Amino acid sequence: MTATDRSIELITAAAQAAADKLAHDVIAYDVSDVLSITDAFLLASAPNDRQVKSIVDEIEERLQKELGVKPVRREGDRESRWILLDYVDIVVHVQHSEERVFYALERLWKDCPEIELPADAKATRGKAAAHAALQAAEDSGEPGGDW
Repeated sequence: MTATDRSIELITAAAQAAADKLAHDVIAYDVSDVLSITDAFLLASAPNDRQVKSIVDEIEERLQKELGVKPVRREGDRESRWILLDYVDIVVHVQHSEERVFYALERLWKDCPEIELPADAKATRGKAAAHAALQAAEDSGEPGGDW
């Protein structure tokens, strides 16, 4: 079994919304063969809590406006370190960069096929590492820390 066309449509819109709000490392997996509760996962991250919330809000608004869907469940709002949006067909995880590294959801789903995403979403790959390197350089006062 593979993710339905509707799931792909939702993932694509959510990924574009995340990319538009400058999410890092947006990736989607077709988990339909290993999970019966959903077809696909979208993972995205951001370097701070405020941006995590902004990305989630944009995804929620875009899917409501463009596709007429609301999440059946939204979890993690209190601290905005890891917010989950459950749309039944897809589940969106937006994590603070530190949680993304710690929980490493990609490791769990690496055997599942990746879902093709819009170019803007693909362009977010590696942004978390680049941001971390820049932050480390700024924190240490090293040259190049103000690119």
